[in-house]
Amino acid sequence: MAEVVRAALVQTSWTGDKESMIKAHEEYARQAAQAGAKVICFQELFYGPYFCQLQDPKFYEYAESVPGPTTERFQALAAELGLVMVLPMYEQEQPGVLYNTAAVIDADGKYLGKYRKNHIPQVKGFWEKFYFRPGNLGYPVFDTAVGRIGVYICYDRHFPEGWRALGLAGAKIVFNPSATSRGLSAYLWQLEQPASAVANEYFIGAINRVGIESDYGDNDFYGTSYFVDPEGKFVGEVGHDHDPELIIRDLDLGLLDTVRDRWQFYRDRRPDAYGDLTKP
Repeated sequence: MAEVVRAALVQTSWTGDKESMIKAHEEYARQAAQAGAKVICFQELFYGPYFCQLQDPKFYEYAESVPGPTTERFQALAAELGLVMVLPMYEQEQPGVLYNTAAVIDADGKYLGKYRKNHIPQVKGFWEKFYFRPGNLGYPVFDTAVGRIGVYICYDRHFPEGWRALGLAGAKIVFNPSATSRGLSAYLWQLEQPASAVANEYFIGAINRVGIESDYGDNDFYGTSYFVDPEGKFVGEVGHDHDPELIIRDLDLGLLDTVRDRWQFYRDRRPDAYGDLTKP
């Protein structure tokens, strides 16, 4: 397995319908593979608008089974391109049982499993409890052609427990697909995830969509997607704050050993001392 992994993120704007969003992301994947990328992650709820700005059951129609039609479509593409893919989607397990989910597909097109968003917000502009149950699959790590990867989704990033669980399970790269708006979280965006990369000693790929989806609300999604290394340094430039962009960066996984030899955070942690911190 190569020490250096070329990885890609997609930040983009709502096109107006599901099929055109899917086609746009198929094209992004092709561009990434042509540029030599071996793994790619799309933004939260990638094939739809961020409908959680409203509370309306008509948006349940965006949900589908995972695996299901969209997963299978991208399985074929992943196999064609030799590309590991992380697909954040709206999942219907059964009628009325809905999750904010990311499917993970290996470079040979095999469906490896899924992560369900564990922490669900319910605040103005982000009415997610209307649409999603909290995840119930824990914090899985997936063995892929580029190594062990994990997924966190958007609001999860404010909670340290999952970041640590992914590190304990051996994640080398963690993707955090998001939909977060200007004026709300910008002061945290370039602080929180670099700090988590340092604390847990792995790479993080942070993705945020761009633009205002005026049919659904006034959230101004500010992009600025990036990769950050386990020293808290951005890998290349941060993405544009208004424009769609395919971000491709080389991640030197050898840095993980360097950092873990320097800082023995996993050796020196004291879960036996957490006590009441682990209680609701």
